[in-house]
Amino acid sequence: MIRVEHLSKRYGSHPAVEDVSFTCEPGTVTGFLGPNGAGKSTTMRMICGLTPPTAGAATVCGVPYRRLGNPGRRIGVLLDASAQHGGRTGREVLGLAALTMGVGAAQVMPTLNRVGLNATAARRRVKRYSLGMRQRLGQAHALLGDPAVLVLDEPANGLDPEGIFWMRGLLRGFADRGGTVLLSSHLLREVEAVADHLVVIGGGRVVAQGARDDLLASAGTMVRALDQAALAAALGRAGLTGTPTTDGGVVVRADAEAIGRAAAAAGVVLLELRPAGSGGLEQIFLELTAGESVREAVR
Repeated sequence: MIRVEHLSKRYGSHPAVEDVSFTCEPGTVTGFLGPNGAGKSTTMRMICGLTPPTAGAATVCGVPYRRLGNPGRRIGVLLDASAQHGGRTGREVLGLAALTMGVGAAQVMPTLNRVGLNATAARRRVKRYSLGMRQRLGQAHALLGDPAVLVLDEPANGLDPEGIFWMRGLLRGFADRGGTVLLSSHLLREVEAVADHLVVIGGGRVVAQGARDDLLASAGTMVRALDQAALAAALGRAGLTGTPTTDGGVVVRADAEAIGRAAAAAGVVLLELRPAGSGGLEQIFLELTAGESVREAVR
């Protein structure tokens, strides 16, 4: 289990993370989402004891990370796949980790094979690895100690579609066996496919969290019209507001009947009217974090 309670981090006058709280339960995958600069990586670093919080606390299996004895046997962490010694072979990297954790050397090759790195890849120096191979090696490092918890920041970067599908199965299987997974990723469709719970962060604060299906169900209504400008005017007259989507529609926080009546009264022809949840996690993410990427970029 991971428990984050009122976690905050300030750098001078800049609040990177503000009063963030959530829990990751055993047997679940929690998707941790937000725009660049929203505070995801800072939060994960605080959970893993790499960045001291300004306020609040985070625990893993009931204990702060820094108080865990031999933490690699309790929590597997992958925060930066490029942070590996380029001059060592994949087998040497994992062998050294096994020695540090007190894991038998016999576990090294089975763990490499588990993440799709065969004997040839194991003998290759890490500086010759592709980004996808480094991601697999980082995941092997996280899994080596047979931990109960995984914390992974963008683990799908550099993976091809087959590798992403493989990773989804790996994480789902880990959780189904009782493990706890905290997963940050920009690949929203993959998060939607594997996550049980979602935590969405924007501007350093949690803007939404809950069961994936509940959040999808409460997303509002997707509407698209023959004349989008006329639709916007009709919605405005009815006191309804919406968030534009990337494919030309609008997500409105109202039911289909209210939207349909507003459109009919204005003579607006609708091309699409359906629950926004059926449009997937991307629409919810854009609505909840609208403008955050721009604001973060100009701070």
